[in-house]
Amino acid sequence: MMSMIYLGVGANLPSAKFLSPRETLEAAMADLGKLGVVSVGVSRWYESAPVPLSDQPWYVNAVYRVETDHDAATLLAKLHSMEDEYGRVRGVVNAARVIDLDLLDFRGEVRDGSDGPNLPHPRLHERAFVLYPLRDLAPDWRHPVSGATIDSLIEALDPDQTVRLLGSDG
Repeated sequence: MMSMIYLGVGANLPSAKFLSPRETLEAAMADLGKLGVVSVGVSRWYESAPVPLSDQPWYVNAVYRVETDHDAATLLAKLHSMEDEYGRVRGVVNAARVIDLDLLDFRGEVRDGSDGPNLPHPRLHERAFVLYPLRDLAPDWRHPVSGATIDSLIEALDPDQTVRLLGSDG
């Protein structure tokens, strides 16, 4: 399997510059090109219920496959910088947000977070809004720690997690 980098993107609030969460996310990913991060693939777009369930608006989510010469720590810093530029306000965990850019898998590296990013993303295997779009891009992907296939991770998801293709009737 080719060694790839996967980013999860999501939002459920409009930003100051764009009408929809999807427009915000697509613009941010295009802007990452100026920072040496090139998109080489994107999943289909999904809508997902907030996790944990709440009265927040539903999220818009996708997964991008990217290439970069940056190491994982530098890439994560650039993602956080892009979130700041697009108006992300950090505070309450699981709060509604205008943008969320997550480093899901960096070339299969496994790190505990003590000397840089925690890799793979520590909750990716528990999130339908990550696994379904990731499967679009990498149906043969395996979790770098457990070795579990993406299909087995999807089968093990909590049934309360709701995702659907963006624009579908559910």
